[in-house]
Amino acid sequence: MSEEAPLLLVATPIGNLGDISLRALDALRAADIVASEDTRKTGMLLKHFDIKKPLMSFHEHNEERAGDRIMAMLMAGQRVVVVTDAGTPGIADPGYTLVRRAIAAGVQCSLIPGANAALMAMVLSGLPLHSFTFRGFPPRKSGPRQRFFAIDITAPHTLIFYESPYRIIPTLRDALAVYGDRQAALANELTKLFENVRRGTLAGMLSELEGTTPRGEFVLVIAGAAIAKHGRPSAEDDGSEDETNDDEEADDRGDAHGASGEDESLDD
Repeated sequence: MSEEAPLLLVATPIGNLGDISLRALDALRAADIVASEDTRKTGMLLKHFDIKKPLMSFHEHNEERAGDRIMAMLMAGQRVVVVTDAGTPGIADPGYTLVRRAIAAGVQCSLIPGANAALMAMVLSGLPLHSFTFRGFPPRKSGPRQRFFAIDITAPHTLIFYESPYRIIPTLRDALAVYGDRQAALANELTKLFENVRRGTLAGMLSELEGTTPRGEFVLVIAGAAIAKHGRPSAEDDGSEDETNDDEEADDRGDAHGASGEDESLDD
């Protein structure tokens, strides 16, 4: 069972506490210690579910030092649960380096999945879901941010970015400058009372937000180059041509089995 792994990364709600899973609660109750990006916020989460556990800080500014302490606890046989402020540890949050260290040391680790803002925003965007690239937070300054965007200027995949309310307007300006006026969606306050998903073009969203004071964390979803050019994915871009070939090969294999009179059983 994954719950028996000494190192467990546990996804927590991104806004609505009702989204926490039973497995997540069980893991938190069974932990010897909870490593948290923000102990104050995690303390409130634990209190809400009447869970009393020792907490330690584990964030981007102490990741190496705190990681040393966590590894020592794991090697001593303790069970450590890692959480972030909201969402899945390791996705634009601390966790990646600790997993690598655990793997290198032969320590079993696992993940209890849950809410994820990027996937939720992408599904609600109305843009193609068959292929996407998650890019996390862009750089804070305009020049590096435009260069960061330009890396994916010809990518056919749907692009997903996180951004803070303080930089979402300049980020939209830079995205428009690099990608042109592509189809996009802008989601914020996901799973909360005032959940909002704007859909349209980058220029339209920029116009709507300019002169306002944005609030809440944002997920920006932008159409890939294939959609921007054709308005829909081509067969070459969406993999349908490959699927057709796979179907043809499957039919050929089926004919061969039919000729021999032998049946194949498929294991689950």
